[in-house]
Amino acid sequence: MVSGAITTVVKMLETLPEGAQAQVAEHLREYIAEMQDDAEWDAQFQQTQKQLVAAAQQAKQEISAGRAKPMDYTQL
Repeated sequence: MVSGAITTVVKMLETLPEGAQAQVAEHLREYIAEMQDDAEWDAQFQQTQKQLVAAAQQAKQEISAGRAKPMDYTQL
């Protein structure tokens, strides 16, 4: 099913010269790919959020207990 928004965009594209249509299509491909990547990242983040919260709580506990020390970036 094609939405009204897509129909409007297609009609607008049809008024452009062929070269401009190709440019717009390429921009749309890149934009859609970026949106898909963002959606995948969000889904993966949601799946690991509980582990991230648990890791943050553990880090806070270790800091409070004095078992944490500043990171030495020269050791990386």
